Amino acid sequence: MSRQAARVHTDPAEIARIQEHIEQLPGGAHVSLLMEDGEEIEGIVVARPSAQLFFSPEGIEGTNAKVRLVQPAMYQPESVANTDVWLDRIVLVRRLDPEPQPLPAPGH
Repeated sequence: MSRQAARVHTDPAEIARIQEHIEQLPGGAHVSLLMEDGEEIEGIVVARPSAQLFFSPEGIEGTNAKVRLVQPAMYQPESVANTDVWLDRIVLVRRLDPEPQPLPAPGH
């Protein structure tokens, strides 16, 4: 993976926002992402993303993260597509599948 990112963040509030998105994107979740430009991207999270250090085009080191979504094709496997999305560009994460419920405590 490249260590270059168009935008990196050093502000604790922005890094916390990225971390919040990470928590909302567990592997296997079916999600719809509203992007800052108004685009909506839908897919299944391949693996939970993690915050990483990148360098901006100006050489500044900071934090960002990417999530890979797959858009599976049920009847046309050849049309499966992967999309990588920078988490700092996400405005809203919406789950399209039911979130798993916690298991009851043993003996209940």
